[in-house]
Amino acid sequence: MPHPFTTLASVPVDPVRARVHEEGWQSWSPSGAYTLGDKPYRPTNDNWATVCYRPGVTVPEGAFQGEGLLALDPGDGSPVRLWAAPDPLREVPSIRLIVEGSVAEVLADGPVKEFTGTDIQSVLAEWAAGLGVETPRPAPTVWCSWYEYFTEVTEDDIHENLRAMDTLDLPVDVVQIDDGYQKALGDWLTLSGRFRSRAGIADAIRARGRRAGIWTAPFLVDPASDLAAQHPDWLVEDLDGGFLHAGRNWGHDLCVLDTTHPEAAQYLGSVFRTLVSEGYDYFKVDFLYAGALAGVRHSSADPLTAYRSGIELIREAIGEEAYLLGCGAPLLPSIGLFDAMRVSPDTAPHRRPEADDYSQPGQDPAEFTGAARQWQHGRLWVNDPDCLMARPAVETRERWAAHVAATGGLMASSDRLLSLDQWGVETTRRLLGGDVR
Repeated sequence: MPHPFTTLASVPVDPVRARVHEEGWQSWSPSGAYTLGDKPYRPTNDNWATVCYRPGVTVPEGAFQGEGLLALDPGDGSPVRLWAAPDPLREVPSIRLIVEGSVAEVLADGPVKEFTGTDIQSVLAEWAAGLGVETPRPAPTVWCSWYEYFTEVTEDDIHENLRAMDTLDLPVDVVQIDDGYQKALGDWLTLSGRFRSRAGIADAIRARGRRAGIWTAPFLVDPASDLAAQHPDWLVEDLDGGFLHAGRNWGHDLCVLDTTHPEAAQYLGSVFRTLVSEGYDYFKVDFLYAGALAGVRHSSADPLTAYRSGIELIREAIGEEAYLLGCGAPLLPSIGLFDAMRVSPDTAPHRRPEADDYSQPGQDPAEFTGAARQWQHGRLWVNDPDCLMARPAVETRERWAAHVAATGGLMASSDRLLSLDQWGVETTRRLLGGDVR
């Protein structure tokens, strides 16, 4: 049952100069600062509300709302005020702001502590620094298959780009195979017909002096997968006894793996231990929101506890030395678990997102939310602004490259390298080499 909202403060504001920062629930949820007259970005359909925003949470028309964090610059010269979850690993209240005339009413549906500062980004950074998270280790440079090949990537594509890295003298530490190598979500160790040997391609990557990386969506299960057919008891149920619906993607509905089930947990651990044994030591784990969805699990663990224990299971399986990048993750409950974190929606070869929904792929939403979460970088994790795309076919590639460079975060290329022109090669080499001027 949701808790009722209670009033925290009534704050005088300058209706023209005031700014409100909303912190979205997960990586892809829009986050950023608005004027009081702006209309904040909201989901444009129910599926995206589940997959990209905080599921089950709606915001009244005309209200601002942050999930666990909301900051207000009153605009009248008085201090910036931040309302924040005191224990974000276990409880993330929704914090709401409603403006009436020149007064902002701030409410929350759970415990909140208040902080003050000189500007929005600095007060958020000070809050993050106070959590005592260890300074994250530097990120490796990465080439990722996703934004060129998407789910149609083949083993031969990986080999071609491996050769091109040498030919073009690109400083790539990690070659990361993205979605498309596996038969189905959940059947992570069964190859699609486009790959011959997962261990073999890892060996080829390492033979060229680079590290092997791989993508999974560890909490998602395709209802048509072998896992779902053979082990339906490993899936999270809804309150009516059916499978919990985690939204729709890849053209079908999605189920959720119950990592509180001992056999499901053993299976997931064995997947990652197998990948480590095959030579992979960089792991992008995606669509992590699913692990924190409310549902009926084998244990009585609440959703955030179940989520954190699932990530801890993965970390134990891959070992402390492996690099772990989260994506599509509920952000505040992820503190302390990851080396790097995607802090924005996906980018894309185009600027505008579908239906103008700022949780969807596009350079505009990736820049909007990525810039607003710059305060997280180096304090909670290494920020992942998403991949550089420098090929000529990418819309406003110069502007996107400048955004990636400005973050100072994880640097990853995602082009077919032989498609790059001179500008694309030079820009890719410069950013991967650490020169972000």
